[in-house]
Amino acid sequence: MPRIHTLDFIRGIAILGILLLNINAFGLPGAAYLNPAWQGSVTPHDAWTWALIDFFAQLKFLALFALLFGGGLQLLLSRGKRWLQARLSWLVLLGFLHCLLFWEGDILMDYGLIGLVAWRMIRDVASTRQLFNTGVMLYVVGCGVLVVFGLLSGHQPNNSWLPGAADIEYETFWKTHGGWEAIRNRLDLLSSGLMSLAAQYGWQLAGMMLIGGALMRSGWLQGRWSLAHYRRTALILLLLAAVIELPGIYLQWQAGWAFYPSGFFLQLPRELSAPLQAVGYAALCFGFWPVLAGLKLTHAVSCVGRMALSNYLLQTLICTTLFNQFAWFNKFDRLELLAVVPGVWLCNITFSVIWLRYFRHGPVEWLWRILTRFAGGEPQRS
Repeated sequence: MPRIHTLDFIRGIAILGILLLNINAFGLPGAAYLNPAWQGSVTPHDAWTWALIDFFAQLKFLALFALLFGGGLQLLLSRGKRWLQARLSWLVLLGFLHCLLFWEGDILMDYGLIGLVAWRMIRDVASTRQLFNTGVMLYVVGCGVLVVFGLLSGHQPNNSWLPGAADIEYETFWKTHGGWEAIRNRLDLLSSGLMSLAAQYGWQLAGMMLIGGALMRSGWLQGRWSLAHYRRTALILLLLAAVIELPGIYLQWQAGWAFYPSGFFLQLPRELSAPLQAVGYAALCFGFWPVLAGLKLTHAVSCVGRMALSNYLLQTLICTTLFNQFAWFNKFDRLELLAVVPGVWLCNITFSVIWLRYFRHGPVEWLWRILTRFAGGEPQRS
């Protein structure tokens, strides 16, 4: 099947956009990821930075990437069961090594594990509408579990929401010194992450993958619908997402990001709006593709999307070097961390454009294909 260039571009947007979220995880203690008042107070520019990132990016680009991942599973069904299982299993192993040795915020393992379940559902559900509805149902279940967690959590924050000075000092120590202490902490965080994946986040991730599979099967993610449809869809979904999420941002701000209710209940508007916004972003790209296709920047971002795995890992390499090895960790606030993002984007774009002048696949993508072929044999062809 020929490449769908719009999807390469959207995938590039997703990978670059994910860094807007991850830069806080690279540069600040874990409690700061969702709570701008993790130190007990927050400056106005930090609060506004949080609000803008929360509205435009937080969870949206992850949802968009999961949507594309599910669409990719639909396209790859023709390669056969053994090949697809090998591909996803290698992704799980790569994610495990990435998390253990480099960065605890890895998503590759999550995508591989849930993908091993989701691809069978995408294959076995015959009706496109049923596949889409099942995806929506799974996502809503995940949101419901979040509410249950909120009901069970009580009112007192733990150190993952409001850490003490000793917690921050220790996290700074193991992240900047590395070694066995860092590996042990990453293993602990991996264990917690897998429990969260099984209990709550995995439902949402599987739901987005199934929705992506359905949209690919229907031709929507292949650009087969009219430009007017995509533009209308983008307008409706993005407006609806704003109506759902803005009250949550406002109420968290008004509550001073207190653990109760901000820790769970006021996360729900973002969780509900993220799929709408992700599909809305994709619709924008399809709706204005005739304009976007002629831009040099579009080609550059598409190169990033063709090498999504390599670029995701490159972001880790650059950011862990800066924040852990050069001890930039916990030295900047949210707004200052955003100043680092364009430099990393430039590295992603430059690396991708130059590499693809000489090679068909990114370096990690090439290794992934070789390992998959070794473990799963030659892919079947329909």
